[in-house]
Amino acid sequence: MSAELATDSKPVASLGENVFLSESEKVDTRTAEQKAIDDWLPITSSRNAKWWYSAFHNVTAMVGAGVLSLPSAMAGLGWGPGVIILMLSWIITLYTLWQMVEMHEMVPGKRFDRYHELGQHAFGEKLGLWIVVPQQLICEVGVDIVYMVTGGKSLQKVHDLICHNCKKMKTTYFIMIFASVHFVLAHLPNFNAISGISLAAAVMSLSYSTIAWTTSLHKGVQENVQYSYKATTTPGTVFNFLSALGDVAFAYAGHNVVLEIQATIPSTPERPSKGPMWKGVVVAYIVVAVCYFPVALIGYWMFGNAVSDNILVSLNKPTWLIVIANLFVVIHVIGSYQLYAMPVFDMIETVMVKRLHFKPTRMLRFVVRNAYVAFTMFIGITFPFFGGLLGFFGGFAFAPTTYFLPCIMWLALYRPKKFSISWLLNWICIILGLLLMILSPIGGLRSIILNAKSYGFYQ
Repeated sequence: MSAELATDSKPVASLGENVFLSESEKVDTRTAEQKAIDDWLPITSSRNAKWWYSAFHNVTAMVGAGVLSLPSAMAGLGWGPGVIILMLSWIITLYTLWQMVEMHEMVPGKRFDRYHELGQHAFGEKLGLWIVVPQQLICEVGVDIVYMVTGGKSLQKVHDLICHNCKKMKTTYFIMIFASVHFVLAHLPNFNAISGISLAAAVMSLSYSTIAWTTSLHKGVQENVQYSYKATTTPGTVFNFLSALGDVAFAYAGHNVVLEIQATIPSTPERPSKGPMWKGVVVAYIVVAVCYFPVALIGYWMFGNAVSDNILVSLNKPTWLIVIANLFVVIHVIGSYQLYAMPVFDMIETVMVKRLHFKPTRMLRFVVRNAYVAFTMFIGITFPFFGGLLGFFGGFAFAPTTYFLPCIMWLALYRPKKFSISWLLNWICIILGLLLMILSPIGGLRSIILNAKSYGFYQ
């Protein structure tokens, strides 16, 4: 794949020989203090990950609870457009992910360990920061808040299914219970330290996805099932279509942590990190396909346009299986929360240590990470409908960082010949990504307006 697409491309950044040095072989110009700080920061502190770490990290990052809304997205898109958009999204995001893996070590002797570092290399020190960091933070902090709410509501669902006669409890308390886990796990120092949690989360995502589509298949096609668009007016159909585009974009939003995951893999001139990283990515995308396509297509096939926003709600019974599926969701979002939080921890700790000159101590890490967990918990409790808002705001950030920002950086850095395969592919992805970025928030905004009456604070 890389040989074919890079034929007409020459990396502008290759200022030295076409061989890069490993971390141990290159001349280290850092001071002892700078090295100590880099060894303390989450992203650069450990580089001994195996290829399978990247596999389950990427599964955990991508296969979120959003997979359960894909049948509903299919209802908004319809059979033909729905299948095409799901397939196109899978192909485009795999291609842009490959680009990021390739660009991680495009400069001899240097590794772009963070998304914004690659952005700075492509667009300049200041502009690169302003282009990448706000979008990355919207994605990562936004996903963590959504997962805080998702985890709390899944725990509430388990409680309500098991204990019918129990007194009803507010969602607030379940979000606080879910957050209590993160006040502990947030202090694991780096990606490799959360690898066990990430593996469990990846297994859980595959498990509850399998439960969703197998149980749907077991229930069979429902009576009077309809596959026409649910809205009775043309504007309603169009807005539902655009909102469904946002759901698909959210489902494929895993690129924000790709470079940070690759940074944990060791690299030498003989065995660059892109080899094991790409191997893990391919495995992850096979798992993504196994999770996404059966849930989306079988869920829509069985329930038609009457399918709920969450396919588990449409299933209802057997109760014990739905309880297990919701517990799997809880375990998965615990791992996903930590995976998306780690780059945020790295950004905050970098600013605190390098800009504000705090000492890299355990106490600093304790305060920073507890404050972040408390912040996401507070926002989740205050706005338990945050997922609906993210459909609007997320369109501005998820589509660029996943669908077309890697393509723009590829064109800026490699400068392929006009109308070559690489040039055409990148421009197609950019155009499709821009359309997604512009159109999906429109559907999300209408959804917010229609559901505003049902929104409540501290529910």
